[in-house]
Amino acid sequence: MKAPEKPLRIAEIFGPTIQGEGALIGLPTVFVRAGGCDYRCAWCDSMHAVDSAYRETWAAMSTAQVWDRVCALSGGRPLTVSLSGGNPAIQDFGPLIARGRAEGYDFALETQGSVARDWFSDLSMLVLSPKPPSSGERPDWAAFDACLAAGQGAGAVVMKIVVFDDADYAWAQEVAGRYPDLPLVLQPGNPEVDPAVPVAAQDVADRLLWLVEKVTADGWFRPRLLPQLHVMLWGNRRGV
Repeated sequence: MKAPEKPLRIAEIFGPTIQGEGALIGLPTVFVRAGGCDYRCAWCDSMHAVDSAYRETWAAMSTAQVWDRVCALSGGRPLTVSLSGGNPAIQDFGPLIARGRAEGYDFALETQGSVARDWFSDLSMLVLSPKPPSSGERPDWAAFDACLAAGQGAGAVVMKIVVFDDADYAWAQEVAGRYPDLPLVLQPGNPEVDPAVPVAAQDVADRLLWLVEKVTADGWFRPRLLPQLHVMLWGNRRGV
């Protein structure tokens, strides 16, 4: 007998809006943000989807309910669905991906690479984002390698590293050397995590310029440098 489906913990579903960061930046996207995470990064800007203190705000939804909401938001037009969090890999999104792909939707997922899932291979884009020293977390590279292996059948696999300071930058170079064949995206971190505090677009631009000058001075031209576009446009507001 097939085991009953375990409800998904969902912090929010919103869109369509543009993807604000990473390899799919600028792409029209519907976001499904999962509740729960196995990390507690010092600069996390989505604690409402991470900390169990917010559990009462998360909705327990079936795959069918999540899919109905995605379809309602997208108007039935096949768009990219981004699975984020928290860490969406700690829940089983395999059935949702299978259902959406059958309807022509693409699925992207970002995770720190701490939990591998066999359904990673069904994604259009798997973004592995190991957390740098400023996060206060230490990646488990064996788990990261398992995630990389699980995603080999995906449309694309990309590594994204957020850089806040010189120590993060040096760490990113080290990690890039560990995975020389993995496409790499760098983006400057946003130190302001309070949704109620406005973010100055110039401050975000200045941090990107700092990163550009770092890689240029070093002649390190492998990574693709991208801003957090959503932060520049909307600050830390949720649901954008």
